[in-house]
Amino acid sequence: MSNHLQEKIVVITGASSGIGLTIARDIAKQGGTPILLARSTGKLAAASEEILKTTGIEAPFYTVDVGDAKAVAKTFQHILDEYHKVDVLINNAGYAIFDTFVDAKIEDIKGMFDVNVFGLIACTQAVLPAMLERNEGHIINIASQAGKLATPKSSVYSATKHSVLAISNSLRMELIDSNIFVSAVNPGPIKTPFFKRADTSGNYTKNVEKFMLESSFVSEKIIQLIERPKRELNLPRWMGIGTTFYQLFPSLVEKIAGKKLNQK
Repeated sequence: MSNHLQEKIVVITGASSGIGLTIARDIAKQGGTPILLARSTGKLAAASEEILKTTGIEAPFYTVDVGDAKAVAKTFQHILDEYHKVDVLINNAGYAIFDTFVDAKIEDIKGMFDVNVFGLIACTQAVLPAMLERNEGHIINIASQAGKLATPKSSVYSATKHSVLAISNSLRMELIDSNIFVSAVNPGPIKTPFFKRADTSGNYTKNVEKFMLESSFVSEKIIQLIERPKRELNLPRWMGIGTTFYQLFPSLVEKIAGKKLNQK
């Protein structure tokens, strides 16, 4: 086991499964202490036990719904009281429900914003004063290529991830004179349970399966980002180039790739 992250306290939201759990495992493998946040106590306990068995690192966990701002504030206070610092916050909690805009249910829309946007805001505001006091820290926001290129049936999810990018960019500029880094990670589709909820039909998963990233690859890149912070990480790189091209020539891309983008 390497120890690049030894003595680092890394808080990960949405850490009970998927990419959040993979990141937690990899942080522990490098000697860091991952603190796991999610809603399911059972899944968190199982994840924490597995990490201890496989790495020898204790992975504390806290059951919290990031959409509940008061619960988030209380949870982070417990963490800071216990560990006295948070070196890295990885805002990973998030979900999607793919629907045409006309069919989107208002409760689903509110739910996505509560977790993907307001949850990220609550966690960041809860940890930022302590980071400012130490003048040290790293906030990593898991956004999405969808935040740069909205596609059919993902209007609301894309809107939430566009918000994540806007928050990341603004906060980064606010903290420019500090030693606190803000990074946005924009992955394409990843092979995780994410799509079981997002795409109940299975059509999207089937159509983009060959483009899906392995969670181990995404986690590896995020660990590298902790070691060498930068403003933005696009995965895969070619997809980041594609979304940049779209921003420059939106009409052209929509005309040429319109049918491909409607594969949900």
